[in-house]
This record gives sequence, C-alpha cells and structure tokens, in this order.
Amino acid sequence: MAKQKFYVVWKGRKTGIFNTWDACAAQVSGYAGAEFKAFESREAAQAAFRSEYAEFKGQPSSAGNWKTAKTRPVSPALCVDAACAGVPGPVEWRGVEFDSGRPIFRQGPFPDGTNNIGEFLAIVHALAWMKEKSLGWPVYSDSENAILWVGLKSCRTKMTRTGQNTGLFELVARAEKWLAENEYTNPVLKWDTAAWGEIPADFGRK
Repeated sequence: MAKQKFYVVWKGRKTGIFNTWDACAAQVSGYAGAEFKAFESREAAQAAFRSEYAEFKGQPSSAGNWKTAKTRPVSPALCVDAACAGVPGPVEWRGVEFDSGRPIFRQGPFPDGTNNIGEFLAIVHALAWMKEKSLGWPVYSDSENAILWVGLKSCRTKMTRTGQNTGLFELVARAEKWLAENEYTNPVLKWDTAAWGEIPADFGRK
C-alpha cells in the first residue's frame, strides 16, 4: 500500500490540511495561483501550514521533517548536496544555510562526473567558505562516502579522467590541496534523511 500523505493548501478555495489528494484537488484544481504541497506526516504538514509556501516550493515531500523530529539537527549549520544525471554524467553541487535555506554557493554542472565527487567537492567548498568567514558551523552531508573521503583528505573516486572532465578533476586536486594545507574545526556530520527528510540543499529531482 502507498504511504498516506497529507496535503497543505496555503492558497485555494479552502486552506488547511487535507488527508487525500482528491480533497486537496477540490481546493486547488483550476484555482489561479494555488499554493499546495504534499507531506509525509501530519506533524510535518502542521508545521508547514504555520510557515510560508515559499519555504517548501520545489522541495520533496519529506522536506522539513526535521522540524518535528525528536532529535533535531544542530543549528546554525551549512548543508550541502550534489546532483548527477547518470553515472558518469553532468554533476553539480550547492550549499545552503540551514533553517533559512539561503543559497551560499552553487557550482556546475560539469560533464562526466559522479554524485560522490560532487558531494566531496561540496563539503570542501563549505569548509573553505566557513574558514574564510571565521564560522565554526558544522557541515551536513547525506553522503557517507564523501564524509569519509574528506576525513581521508582524498577523493577516492574510481572515475577516470576523460576529455570532458578535466576541469572537474582540477577542482578535485584543488580540494585535496586545500585539505592538506588547512586545519579546520567544523564538524562534518551525516544528515539523517530517515528522521529529518531530504537535506535542505537537495535539488529536488528524486
């Protein structure tokens, strides 16, 4: 059976939280400028309804689950994520400020990459940015491989260089050099997707 979802309508014929898509659709179908979104729990839907639609627009249905979790992420923090269309494929990554979702950086897409490479570069980019700003925030990533590689100060990808990804591998070399030459105290933490939903830096393409 499909897991039940809860639908928030911020703008429609009636606003509120609805238990079925049919009930939601009755409020938004054909309604100009309707604002609505599905969530995976009633608690997340209730928290979202108290907020603004703009905070959730374009995000997956599990976005914001952390707001109702028993154990919440550390704040302030910087969250990073990568997206890759195929393996190999065009890869891009970005970092956003936790809570506000304010974009901090975005790179790519670069051809012939992998998601793990993008996640590795995103973490290093975040660490370098915070060192420059003298911020001690933690970095959250949902990639165990990338977190491990950063700890080893080496991108352990099995991807080989091609005529298309030279620029990407140059960024990898720069990131490894930065890790070798710089000390940092920022914790690099694993984002708990099961408890908190998709990481705020998620590209929303799943």
